[in-house]
Amino acid sequence: QWQLVESGGGLVQPGGSLRLSCATSGLTLDDYAIGWFRQAPGKEREGVSCISGRGTGTNYADSVKGRFTIARNNLKKTVYLQMNSLKPEDTGVYYCATALCLTGDYRPENVIGSWGQGTQVTVSS
Repeated sequence: QWQLVESGGGLVQPGGSLRLSCATSGLTLDDYAIGWFRQAPGKEREGVSCISGRGTGTNYADSVKGRFTIARNNLKKTVYLQMNSLKPEDTGVYYCATALCLTGDYRPENVIGSWGQGTQVTVSS
């Protein structure tokens, strides 16, 4: 079974930036789209962004379009989420997962495999 490990979260002021990393092992990364998801306290997990296996296609939730950028380096087996102009409503635990999400369908049944431990992002002054 493959593993995905998220890192890069932290506390940042509104308007600030963070770059999250999703390190993968045990899979041929080119073969899988990777999605970033987040879960705020008391809310359901939601999809944020998705990137195709070779990085030629991406998808973004409306709430993050123009602020977040997803990228991948398959040689390093890592997927990134650059988050700029952060807002308090971006606060939550961020997860990456292999998922059939390029069409913008981030439902749990489209996630392949298990979830990692996530990384906490807190946007607060």
